[in-house]
Amino acid sequence: MIRVIIERRIAETLEKNYETAALEILSASVRAPGFISGESLCDLDNPRHRIVLCKWRSRLDWDNWCQSQERKELMSKLTLMLEKDESVTVLDSPH
Repeated sequence: MIRVIIERRIAETLEKNYETAALEILSASVRAPGFISGESLCDLDNPRHRIVLCKWRSRLDWDNWCQSQERKELMSKLTLMLEKDESVTVLDSPH
């Protein structure tokens, strides 16, 4: 099992639009093979700074979702609401 941390910074005044788009992406990811769980968190000191934490069965499952046409289409809408590109970190437990 792997964990993925996605960090996003929302452009000013676009928080509500972001919420709708982010929920659409999370809903789609739940249906993707290998998805285990996910949650969206908001920085208490900066409400435009968001973190998405998710668990995937494997790196291959995450890569397949990340590179899927569905995610690319959904992200094309969300990316317009961000100050800069999202940052993605893929983590695994040391063996």
